[in-house]
Amino acid sequence: MISESGGALEIRAALPTEAEAVAELHFRARSTYYPQGVPQAEFDWLEAWRGSIERVDGRVLCALREGRLVGIASFRTPDGADADTVRLFQFHVDPDHWRGGIGTALHAACVGEWRAGGRRTAVLDVHADNRRAQGFYARQGWVPDPGNPPAEGDHHLFLRYAVPPAE
Repeated sequence: MISESGGALEIRAALPTEAEAVAELHFRARSTYYPQGVPQAEFDWLEAWRGSIERVDGRVLCALREGRLVGIASFRTPDGADADTVRLFQFHVDPDHWRGGIGTALHAACVGEWRAGGRRTAVLDVHADNRRAQGFYARQGWVPDPGNPPAEGDHHLFLRYAVPPAE
């Protein structure tokens, strides 16, 4: 557990019974950077999150403060990538808890797992209009991925992170 100004923060693997809360947090967070509405709103995110939580080749971490879900991170080896690379598919903090250190602690937990798993590189894509997330990732050490520039008309930026070796 990590103790911070808002109370103790617990970061652990998400449980299958938490899929609904995870899907709800995901939707609330994504809604902040899609002013015209979240794309794929009709998509069954609950089922997608159930699948992510139950994947044997991936991981979903959740951050809880006082028993309440306040952050989520989902990652796995992307299809076709080497075993040194991990992809951060989803990373969200409840908007009511932004700027409280949750994202930084959750990111550090991800990095710890990546390092323990022998990962050397992490990749992600972030929506081009999500400046808040871009700033967060830059502060954590993510940089534009030179091998994956955005395609014409794509609304995502591709970032890369060099997982630091164990100290």
